[in-house]
Amino acid sequence: MLKDKKIAIIGAGNMGEALVSGLISSESSNPKNIICTDVRKEKLESVKEKYGVITLTNNIEAVETSDIVIYAVKPQIIASVLKETTSCLDMSKLIISIAAGVPLAAIESCLKKELRLIRVMPNIAAFVKESASVIAAGDNATEEDIELSMAIFNSMGKSIFLKENSLMDAVTGLSGSGPAYIFLIVDALADAGVKVGLAREDALFLSTQTVLGAAKLLMETKEHPGRLKDMVTSPGGTAIAGIHSLEKGGLRTTLINAVEVATQRSKELGEIVTRNFKNNGCQ
Repeated sequence: MLKDKKIAIIGAGNMGEALVSGLISSESSNPKNIICTDVRKEKLESVKEKYGVITLTNNIEAVETSDIVIYAVKPQIIASVLKETTSCLDMSKLIISIAAGVPLAAIESCLKKELRLIRVMPNIAAFVKESASVIAAGDNATEEDIELSMAIFNSMGKSIFLKENSLMDAVTGLSGSGPAYIFLIVDALADAGVKVGLAREDALFLSTQTVLGAAKLLMETKEHPGRLKDMVTSPGGTAIAGIHSLEKGGLRTTLINAVEVATQRSKELGEIVTRNFKNNGCQ
């Protein structure tokens, strides 16, 4: 049971704090069972004051006393942090990485031992507890490990389990990068509202709420988006006229291309990260 587990969060940055906030507000964990580490003492003081968690500057001490270790550090430094703490890691602990673009194979090559490894790709919506998180498991991770990981990341949104690790680049291209596409769409819709006479503030509110409402309708009804689209488009009406213009402009193709290009870039960055791991003595 997650509530009984001691959790170390290595890195109390934006995503690390989002995890702390989610775990505590959902009552999935108790503050006394969460240890946060960071090199910035002022950040640790802020997190401790807000959430009542334990804070340390010593990563090794945090890892030694925990059942679950979450590496919430930037990809550029995860190799050095893994090497620093590897002596404290064994099969008794669940190891989770949320370092963007760092493949499980790279982590395994750095740690050079059998461990229960999980990789998670959350997204920026974690800050408002609406992250779309995807979980992938290493060879030694158990069903319970996957369930624990999902419980952790469900505390700051919704998560799914991905059987194929090789598809994590596709996840990065879709849900990892996806909020940026939606922000662009919302901004464009707001510009359109201004163009047809609405005040900027009103146009931005309406475009934002429209995207939120449409997403909620999809989630709650579980209807196919095409069917919901058909419900909005009456013969000869305004919505079908607008959709015709979007199709003429190639919206579908543009979004598909965006996900495909972002997926390819994720693969390239993963290869760079793997090479950097080797340069740091992880091979």
